[in-house]
Amino acid sequence: MLGVLYGLLGLIFTPFLLLFALFGGKAGGPFALFGGVFFALMVPIFYAAMGFISGVIVAAIYNLVAKWTGGLEYQVREVPPSA
Repeated sequence: MLGVLYGLLGLIFTPFLLLFALFGGKAGGPFALFGGVFFALMVPIFYAAMGFISGVIVAAIYNLVAKWTGGLEYQVREVPPSA
């Protein structure tokens, strides 16, 4: 789930990075332009991968701590809407 969230964040950042790459690439030449555009297009993939990996690590740590402490227990009940 965290990988999807970070991937969506990467998609939000991508248009801004593309703009920066296009404007910065004019001053740096064609290699800088290609590198900037390539980096901007790889950001969502990199963010999603890092989000997935960090989600796996955090889930493993939580499961380890929950095993030691007994975890969290809660009860849910439905409350009727007030008039």
